[in-house]
Amino acid sequence: MSELLELKKELRSMANPEKAKLLQGFFKTGRGEYGEGDIFLGVTVPELRKISGKYVGLNLTDVIKLLHSEIHEERLAALLVMIDKFQAGEEQEKIYNLYLQNTEYINNWDLVDLSAHKIVGAHLSDKPKSILIKLARSRNFWERRIAVIATFYFIKNNEFSEAVKIAEMLLSDGHDLIQKAVGWMLREVGKRDLKIEEKFLKEYCKKMPRTMLRYAIEKFPERKRKRYLKKGATSLL
Repeated sequence: MSELLELKKELRSMANPEKAKLLQGFFKTGRGEYGEGDIFLGVTVPELRKISGKYVGLNLTDVIKLLHSEIHEERLAALLVMIDKFQAGEEQEKIYNLYLQNTEYINNWDLVDLSAHKIVGAHLSDKPKSILIKLARSRNFWERRIAVIATFYFIKNNEFSEAVKIAEMLLSDGHDLIQKAVGWMLREVGKRDLKIEEKFLKEYCKKMPRTMLRYAIEKFPERKRKRYLKKGATSLL
């Protein structure tokens, strides 16, 4: 049996139908929702990490086959293997390119959030970052979220300019998953340099969607948080 089939078999052996039903609701898989049609086995992320860690030797051709699966956990397992390979210094350029060539399969927020900064952000750390502008302008909101979350790698290294630039670009984005992601990254900036976050908020809080603002100021003291919410655009209440 090939390694790919062994990985799939092991994932299916951990299937939990009750948990799968809960996950399909949590990840909005109903008609018209952002995860429409996604199929879950009911395998937890810790279980997935444990299983995928055994298959870091899986060749990239099979990894991409796994990423193309209709099953959510198989796509996540593929991304976890890609991350392990990337962090081991294995074929980083190829992994980065394959990631961006297959964004249609990185199509739920957990898939993006676990991988974008560890592959896209990490790869771009010492390179031009214009691809993030292109992704932020994409009609595909998962690509826009990839652009946002990729900046988490820079933020963790106390480099905030790209995160601020992408946040400015997406100020008027109408999708709540983008608003939440931008607010989250602004909050992460503030954890490391509150002056930079507050400079952004003072300039843009009246333009920011309410969801984005709430996420950005979530950890502020209550009095300060209420002050910013009061300043926010009333049309977005």
